[in-house]
Amino acid sequence: MLKHYTYKGLVAGCDEAGRGCLAGPVFAATVVLPKKYRNKNLDDSKKIGTHAQRLELRKDIEAKALYFAVAKSSPKEIDKYNILNASFRTMHKAVGKLSVSPDLLLIDGNRFNPYKGFNYETIIKGDGIYYSIAAASILAKTYRDEYMERLSKKFPNYAWQSNMGYPTKAHREAIKTYGPCKHHRQTFRLYPGYEKIGLTKK
Repeated sequence: MLKHYTYKGLVAGCDEAGRGCLAGPVFAATVVLPKKYRNKNLDDSKKIGTHAQRLELRKDIEAKALYFAVAKSSPKEIDKYNILNASFRTMHKAVGKLSVSPDLLLIDGNRFNPYKGFNYETIIKGDGIYYSIAAASILAKTYRDEYMERLSKKFPNYAWQSNMGYPTKAHREAIKTYGPCKHHRQTFRLYPGYEKIGLTKK
């Protein structure tokens, strides 16, 4: 059962999607919800069964949120900063796009890089505890999935419309067959033995 974080000021939930992928950007979202917001179907995006259900939740979140923003960081940024720091930077981008300065950031996870002096609290599995983080997880996930579906039309060999860039067996085999493209994260182990044949950019 989700709940609201008890705090007097504006609370912005923050979460990301796509950290474990081999291809595509990492997305992050931040959401400020009214304290009276309720939705019995809202949960961590990974626990929501279908894309259609997540889209319905996104409509409700975007219609009722006080503020929200979504941002992304490219595979090149991920390779440059590493995925953990790129995820934090993407959350920073999302917060920076808000038209208001939250009083507190709630971060899903146990680590975060401070941003412009904002107060923040990290919460392990926070997307299954607090409404604002769960809402952010829905936005990050749905926006990223839609992006990968569009990208898949230009790069059909990798079936991103179904695997969303995650390391499925079929995705790894496609990379071995066709080679990585510009949307693959070159510092990731794209398939077993990838580093050994010298394809990873250092």
